[in-house]
Amino acid sequence: MCLDIAFYSALQLIDNHFPELAHDGEINFDLNIGAHFMALGHNRYPVIVFQDGHYHRKYFEWGIIAEYMDTPEKIKVMRKSMVNARSEKVMDDKRSFWHRIRKTRCLIPVTGIYEHREITGWKNKVPYHITLKDRDMFCIPGLYHYNTKIPSDPETGEMRGMFTLITRAANGVMRQIHNSGSNAHRMPLFLPEAMEREWLNPHLDDMDITRILNYEMPSDQLVYDPVFSIRGRSPRPDGMPKNTHYEYAGLPVLEVC
Repeated sequence: MCLDIAFYSALQLIDNHFPELAHDGEINFDLNIGAHFMALGHNRYPVIVFQDGHYHRKYFEWGIIAEYMDTPEKIKVMRKSMVNARSEKVMDDKRSFWHRIRKTRCLIPVTGIYEHREITGWKNKVPYHITLKDRDMFCIPGLYHYNTKIPSDPETGEMRGMFTLITRAANGVMRQIHNSGSNAHRMPLFLPEAMEREWLNPHLDDMDITRILNYEMPSDQLVYDPVFSIRGRSPRPDGMPKNTHYEYAGLPVLEVC
C-alpha cells in the first residue's frame, strides 16, 4: 500500500524552513490537489536537493523509472513498486538499484502522511493522519534519479527528475496502524530535523548513510489521529478538513510501545 501525503500550504512552510532555498523548475502547483497526494499518480511534487553548495526546490515525479524498465509495458507494471524504497535495500543489498543511486539524496517536505489501519470485525479500514510532534512541517528522506535513456515525455524528449520515498520497519504505534497489505508494518523514515539536513550533506560516507537509515523515530514523537476519509474529493459529512480528527464509536485504542 502506498502512502498519501497531506500538503497544506506547505510551499510557504518550505520557504520558512529553508530561507536560502533556490526555486528550480517552477510549475503551477495546485495545493488543493496536493492536500491528498497519492503516490501512484506519479505526479510532480516539490522535493529539496543540495547542489552546488545550495538548497534547491525542484518538482520531481513520484516513482522512479529505472533504465531496465525499457518498454511501456514494463514501466506500467514495475513503476508502482518504485514509489517507496526499503531502507534495508539502500545499503545492505549491493546489487539493488537503490544502492546504486544512494548518493542522489533528496528530502520530501510534508505536513503529514496518511495510513490505513485494519481492525478485526470492521468492514472498512480506518485512515489515520500522522505528523511529528511540534513540527508544522517535516521532511522524509528520499532518493532521486534522472533516466537518461527514457525521456519522461517521449513527444518533447524532456527528461524529468523522479524520486522515491524511503521506508523502514515500523515503530510500535505504526505497526498497529499500518498492519495489513503487502507492505504492512512499514513506515516512512521519520527523522529529527538535524538529521534531515544531514541527509543532504554531499560528503556523507556509507557509514553515515547507514546510521541515518537505522534511526527509528520513537512512538511518543508521533501524533496520530483517525480521520474520516482520504480518498476522493467529496467533502466530509461534518464539513471539516480531511486531516481533522474524526470520532469513531468503539475504535480500539492504540498502545504506545
